[in-house]
Amino acid sequence: MLLFILPIIPLFVSSFTHPTYSRYTPRARGESGRSSPTSLSASSAPPLDAIIIGSGITGSCLAFHLSKSHPNLLMAEKNGVVGGNVISREKDGFVWEEGPNSFQPTPAIAQTIHELELDDALVLANAALPRFVYWEGLGSASRLANLHSLPTNLPGDLFTFGLLTWPGRIRAAFGAIGVVASPKPLPYEESVREFVTRHLGEEAFERIIDPFVSGVYAGDPDYLAMRAALRKIHRLEGLGDFGPGLVSGAIERFKEIAQEKSDYPPDPAWPTYKGGELGSFRKGLQTLPNAVEARLGPDRVKLDHKVVGIEKDSKSGLFHCRFEVDGGRGEKTYVSKVVVLTSPPIPTSKIVPRELIPSVGELENVYSPPVASVTCAVRKEHFKELPGGSVSRPLRGFGHLLPRRMGIRSLGCIWSSSLFPERCPDTHEVLLTYIGGARDKAIGEMSNAEILRAVRNDIKQVMLKDHVNQDDAVELLGMKVWGRAIPQYGRGHVDLLEKIEREEAKVGGLWLGGNYRTGVAFGDCVKYGLDQATVIREYLNASQDGKR
Repeated sequence: MLLFILPIIPLFVSSFTHPTYSRYTPRARGESGRSSPTSLSASSAPPLDAIIIGSGITGSCLAFHLSKSHPNLLMAEKNGVVGGNVISREKDGFVWEEGPNSFQPTPAIAQTIHELELDDALVLANAALPRFVYWEGLGSASRLANLHSLPTNLPGDLFTFGLLTWPGRIRAAFGAIGVVASPKPLPYEESVREFVTRHLGEEAFERIIDPFVSGVYAGDPDYLAMRAALRKIHRLEGLGDFGPGLVSGAIERFKEIAQEKSDYPPDPAWPTYKGGELGSFRKGLQTLPNAVEARLGPDRVKLDHKVVGIEKDSKSGLFHCRFEVDGGRGEKTYVSKVVVLTSPPIPTSKIVPRELIPSVGELENVYSPPVASVTCAVRKEHFKELPGGSVSRPLRGFGHLLPRRMGIRSLGCIWSSSLFPERCPDTHEVLLTYIGGARDKAIGEMSNAEILRAVRNDIKQVMLKDHVNQDDAVELLGMKVWGRAIPQYGRGHVDLLEKIEREEAKVGGLWLGGNYRTGVAFGDCVKYGLDQATVIREYLNASQDGKR
C-alpha cells in the first residue's frame, strides 16, 4: 500500500527539509505618489540607486546581483559583520554553524556561487545518506537505536519501512490516492495538522510530518497554515486530472518540474549537483555573504549601521534613510531611489512608516519563537552502535528528528560531521542540536547551562553508550539562543503578504523582503535576491526613461 505514497514522498521530504513558500515575486509596477508628511531638504550628493537594509542571505544576494547593473548602491548591516542569522564559527580544527546549517542546491544558488567564484569552496553531502526519525514502540518495527530511516531507495525501502503500522500504512496509501480523504477541504484555512491528517491520517502525521514541522519551522502544526507554510504541497490537492488525492497532483507537479528544467536549463559553467544532496562551503555558510562583502567593497557595505527611520520626499520621490552609527553615538542619512528591507517582521513594523505601507503594523503579529542552536563535539568511541555506522565512522546519515510524542525535548539533531567530514578532527563527531520552538517557549527563559544540560541528556538517550557520562562526553563548541527565530506562517499570513504587495505597488520603490516574506529556506532567500534584482533593475530603468 505504501507504493501509492511513492510519488509524494520526495515532495514532502524536500519541502520539510527546506520549507517552500510559494515565493512572493514582487512586480515592478505602481505609482510613486505616496509620501511621508515630513518635509525633507534636498541632499547635495547624488542619490543612490538602491539601499538594501540587512546583509543576510536575502540582502547579500540582492545587493550582489543588483550591483552588476547598478553599482551605485549601499548594503547596510546593523552588526559588525555581514551575514545576519548566518553565523559560521571555527576553532581548533572544528567548523560549525550557529544558524542555518546547509542548503538544498537550486539553479539560483548554483548561479550565485559561480558568479561569486565560490565553485571550489562548495561542498556537497552524499545524497544517499539516510534521514532518521526517532520512534520507539506503539506498533512500529524494532530498529537499531530506535532510528527509522525514511525511504530513499524506492520502491525497495517501502517493504522494510517500519515506522508506520500496517493500518497506518493502509490509511496513508488510500488517503494519498484520494479514496478516504475528505472530498472537500475544511471550510476555513486549514492548519498543517488538519490538511495532513485529512489526507494521510493521524499516524502518518504524528510519526513523519510532525517531526519535520518541528525540525524545520520549530513550529506548532496546529498554528501553521498549510497554504502558507507548505504551499507547494497544499497546491497538489486538485492539481492532477484524476482523483482528489495528493498522488495525482504530485504526478502533475513532476511534469511541471521537468518542463521547467527544459525551458530554463542551467548554464553548463555552474556547479552541478544531484537530487537529494545538501550543500555548504568548506568554512561554512557565512562564506557567501563574506564573498559579497569582498566583491562590493567598503564603500558599498556599511557595517554598524542600524536603520532608525525611512521617509519619502513628496517632491523628489526619493527615500531618506537615517542610520545610527558608532554604537548609537552618531547618525547618518543616505538618499536613494529604491529601498529594500530584509529585516525580521517586528523591526520592519517599527521602521516603515504606516503612511507608506499601512499594513506594516500587522507584522507585529507574526510570531517567531525562541530556538537555541547547540553544537557539540563527541569522541567517536562514546557512540553506541547506530544504523550504518562503524567504529571508525559511527555516524552515517543526515541526522535525526524527534517527534513530540517521544517526549524528548530537542527538536532534532544534525550529524554535521557526517554531512561534511572535513569540519572536525578524525577523533570526533560534531552534532548540531536545535531545541525550543513554538511548543517549548520556556527555552527563551533558560540559562545556557540549563539548555546544555537538556541537550546532553537528549544526545545520551538517543546516541551514546549506556556507561558514558554525557556531561563529560558531550563537549560544547558553541551555543546561540535566538530569542526570535523562524517566523511562523499562521492563518491569514498569505492574505497579509498580498495586502502589503498591493500597498508597495502604490508607493513605488519600497519593498519588504525578510524571510517572513520570501520563505525560510536558504534557497528561497537566494532566489528572492536574484529575482528582486531584476524587478529593481526594471523599475530603475523605467524611471530613468520617464515611464514612471
